[in-house]
Amino acid sequence: MGGDSSSVAELLMTGVVQIVATDTALAAIKDNGSVVTWGAWNHGGDSTAVATLLAEGVAQVCGNTGAFAARKSNGSVVTWGDTFSSGISSLIAPLLAKDVVQICATSVNAFAAIKANGSVVTWGDDEVGGDSSKADGSVVTWGCDDYGADQSAVATLLSGVVQICGGEMSFAAIKADGSVVSWGDSRYGGDSSAVASLLTQGVVAIC
Repeated sequence: MGGDSSSVAELLMTGVVQIVATDTALAAIKDNGSVVTWGAWNHGGDSTAVATLLAEGVAQVCGNTGAFAARKSNGSVVTWGDTFSSGISSLIAPLLAKDVVQICATSVNAFAAIKANGSVVTWGDDEVGGDSSKADGSVVTWGCDDYGADQSAVATLLSGVVQICGGEMSFAAIKADGSVVSWGDSRYGGDSSAVASLLTQGVVAIC
């Protein structure tokens, strides 16, 4: 789904700077700050309900299984798509009205937003990261253990972290000393022991 963009073809001729997907829909961010969507209507392909909010000022878009979230340059967040996949964020709308500096999505049905004061707001399916009310620590994880929420094996190493990057079922963190700590499913990058000697210093970015 989403392979046929003929209904929005004219809008995609120029100015597209990024494309983001749910499982069956696509969203294109244009250089004028607008967003164009197509594909399965119930998984974010139909953004008509929030079209006026996506006409300008969009700085970032991310998608999970069935919904999109867009961060605008004024710090607000717009969501659309499947309600189960967190396309409706009305319950926490006041927290997403301003001061959001980054948003990210899990691979399934949840979103998280980082605010300017360093706090994090989450919404969506509790089982896959939507509920962040249950944890505390230098690096905080929540959701399904099998997808990287259980960082107990490396908890003592997770201090002084300056960046975290998430994969499908694992995480990697860069520390202030340039070393890397990883955790989660070993098949998806959670186990970096094979290259541990190369990750002890000098790392500046992970993707």
